[in-house]
Amino acid sequence: MSVKILMVCLGNICRSPLAEGILASKLPKDKFTVDSAGTGSWHIGHSPDERSIAVAKKNKISISNQKGRQFSSKDFEEFDYIYVMDSSNYKNVTALAQNQNQVEKVQLILNELFPNENVDVPDPYFGLPNGFEIVYNMLDEVCDIIAKKLIAKHT
Repeated sequence: MSVKILMVCLGNICRSPLAEGILASKLPKDKFTVDSAGTGSWHIGHSPDERSIAVAKKNKISISNQKGRQFSSKDFEEFDYIYVMDSSNYKNVTALAQNQNQVEKVQLILNELFPNENVDVPDPYFGLPNGFEIVYNMLDEVCDIIAKKLIAKHT
């Protein structure tokens, strides 16, 4: 049975598609499934932002076939781990939880790199021209840690 990991950001077009692609590239596909979602509904069915696609492609990861979807309470049943990109995403996702077990599935992704510091992955959508590169590098570093932990625990 596959271990399922969900990456969540606001619109599911910048950060979470990158996190999905990066983590999936580091895990054995026969043992792990990685997906992504947004807390908002604006980009349902849309491809990731062109800048996310470009920075992923530059790093030999394809995310162009991903389609945006909105996080729902059903995701708590479907996924074993839910990583959110920032504290706003955390509040929005945990607000849909039915019980403490579901809340405990949700973690700020950068807490894997900076334990208990609650550091947000910045949203590059309106940011600096190199913002997508910066976000890619942050997610790549934290996904190395997550992948090692998941492989050690589940294989």
